[in-house]
Amino acid sequence: MKIEDELLKRITARPDIFGGKPIIRDMRVSVELILSLLAQGVSHEEILEDYPGLEPEDIRACNAYAHAVIAGDTLAAVSVKGR
Repeated sequence: MKIEDELLKRITARPDIFGGKPIIRDMRVSVELILSLLAQGVSHEEILEDYPGLEPEDIRACNAYAHAVIAGDTLAAVSVKGR
């Protein structure tokens, strides 16, 4: 299994949280938020300080998710709950 697939397992989507947008490990932290912070130049360390429940691999998972979406790769490793 590819490292990206392992990282993508950290991403979940639940209809009852943020309307089904991808989130990190069932937490109320969206992939979109983390990618936005990174795009604004916020460092990994700052993000981890502001969101103490996050782990470095969660940030890497957000990048892996963005890459998979842009590349048109499969997102089968992303867990979708509550369908």
